[in-house]
Amino acid sequence: MGTTPVVYHPGYLRYSFGPQHPFSPLRLEMLLDLLASLGHPANFHAPLQATREDVLSVHAERFVRRVEAASQGEEPSDLVHYGLGTGDTPVFPGMDEAARWLVGGALEAARLLVGGAREVLHLGGGLHHAQHDQASGFCVYNDLSVAIRHLTRAGMRVAYLDVDVHHGDGVQWIHYDEAEVLTLSFHESGRYLFPGTGAVHEIGRGAGVGRKLNVPLEPFTEGESYLEVFQQVSEAALSWFRPDALVIQCGSDAHFQDPLAELLLTTHTYAKVFPLLRQYARDLAGGRAIFTLGGGYSFDAAVRVWALLYHVLQDLPLPDTLPQDWQDRWTPRLREPLSPTLHDPDRCYPEIPRKPQIEQHNRQIARRLLETVQPYWK
Repeated sequence: MGTTPVVYHPGYLRYSFGPQHPFSPLRLEMLLDLLASLGHPANFHAPLQATREDVLSVHAERFVRRVEAASQGEEPSDLVHYGLGTGDTPVFPGMDEAARWLVGGALEAARLLVGGAREVLHLGGGLHHAQHDQASGFCVYNDLSVAIRHLTRAGMRVAYLDVDVHHGDGVQWIHYDEAEVLTLSFHESGRYLFPGTGAVHEIGRGAGVGRKLNVPLEPFTEGESYLEVFQQVSEAALSWFRPDALVIQCGSDAHFQDPLAELLLTTHTYAKVFPLLRQYARDLAGGRAIFTLGGGYSFDAAVRVWALLYHVLQDLPLPDTLPQDWQDRWTPRLREPLSPTLHDPDRCYPEIPRKPQIEQHNRQIARRLLETVQPYWK
């Protein structure tokens, strides 16, 4: 078994917007139970809860004050202005403390890298929509940017890679003018999907120009096309930037089962993406990488994708079937059947009639992006 540290704290489960909200801590509970049932329970590296000062390294003090007040049952009149109390990011008691647990996990992963660790798995977090002064898209505090800030303050150049189906907008905008941070997001085009950003022309500002990259993919993009542009753009950007560390958001919502988006990745795609990310870290970033979770709203798909990530990082063989006792425990709670195997079947969705056009469009997007940023890569 591998020795990749796994950062986790039970406080992560407190980050809950209610039983009907899609960003549910049940996904984590299911994942932990599955790993134990498979005979590979994680040996956790427990983080400290992030302090207020840690959060302020990337967030505005006025915003943090609103989060703290709302957490304690107060109702400032301008909550919605700060992205709080909305359908996406409703207020719940103890929200500030719960969010700071997730930030603490990402920060602990960053501290481990600075201390000499290589790969670290943060079994939570990935709250990439949180802005400098606003909550957004299920995300209160941006754990990823706090980790990135810690690494850059330690003198590291950081490349942030985001495979969540939604654009990693919060991380991009927080670091938009920073030369020491490269951001690279592969997502369904903002023409069709929240948050509506992540276009090719968003390439950074000032010292950061040419260092913020976006690959907005067509709806119904399949794994083969995804992998083609993923490798083309990632390898070009990382070979040029030569980061000291990668921070990787591993949202699972580009999976075809996800109810909130329209990309068509399968577990077989992720089984190629995750080893590629490890290879990029080893070949182009000194072996250093933080992997976090993120979005994923099909419970069945998210848990299988993240179990796959865990097995890859720990160099464990992938199981063919999932334990029956685990399925029996969770099927009644979810009130829907669970896949009996880790991997999706070969034919798991209908044939896509526009496949050639989609693939050609994605190639054009990748080519246009590289043509746009390469003049700045000198």
